[in-house]
Amino acid sequence: MSTTAKRITPEYEIVQDNETIRYLEHGHPSDLIRWHAHDDYELHFMVETSGKVFVGDYIGNYSPGQLILTGPRLPHNWICQNDKQSVEVRDMVIRFDHESFSNGMKIIPELAEVIPMLARAKSGIEFFDLDHEYLKETFQRVRDSSGLSRLIIALPLLQKLAKTPDYRLLSTVQIDLKSNETLQRKINTVVDHVTQNYNHDITLSSVAGLIGMSDSHFSRFFKKATGNRFIEFVNRVRISRACSLLTETDQQIATICFQVGFNNVANFNRRFHELKGVTPRDFRIQSNIRIEGSIPMNH
Repeated sequence: MSTTAKRITPEYEIVQDNETIRYLEHGHPSDLIRWHAHDDYELHFMVETSGKVFVGDYIGNYSPGQLILTGPRLPHNWICQNDKQSVEVRDMVIRFDHESFSNGMKIIPELAEVIPMLARAKSGIEFFDLDHEYLKETFQRVRDSSGLSRLIIALPLLQKLAKTPDYRLLSTVQIDLKSNETLQRKINTVVDHVTQNYNHDITLSSVAGLIGMSDSHFSRFFKKATGNRFIEFVNRVRISRACSLLTETDQQIATICFQVGFNNVANFNRRFHELKGVTPRDFRIQSNIRIEGSIPMNH
């Protein structure tokens, strides 16, 4: 392991200074398991446990072997299905910053190969059909090395991911949690409330009251923090949950519509198409094809 000095960031995460590639791992339970964002890219390889994954406005399932790349300032969290389950290593994480690659490509042009993937990472990327043993071994080698050796081990993995066509983008909005901790807590409260109550009626007034703001102040505050109007964010969370249900169940589309909080099927179909570019029915068909291994799902 590197002897480089470590420091604790305001997000309570260990950061090793002066390294292009940094490594972090944790088990369950852990203080690091919470809704949070930071300035680094993070490549998460889930080793154990299963449950729900939250990336921006995306809600889905995770299980061992899942690989997700999150971009800077994109909030994320993995919640275990079994709160009482205790494991030594749940999540192995490779971390790096944007400047290392954007500046590095000026000297080493070949680094530009990963830049398009980094641009996609602002939405979060889930990768499919990668060998789990290869991933685990690579993450372990990154963990057990430092300096140039660590970089040499990590770059082939990043190159492989940059070239693979078998991925999907997760979040339809990048939530920008600035360094102001008070504002971050307010956004956390709002996002937690929406992700836990998306299937109920959620009004702007009720949520504004949760964080002690007037309706108009909250509306401006939320738009500035997320780039979206509040109702747009709620719809995105609901559509993300609908995507999971369309993929994982054979429930009727109308049933899913009401289950995720819409009270009108036509409105559900319209919002779904706006965000995903296809109808719920076509999304289910394409998802089934991807699960059967015929085509990637890149939208």
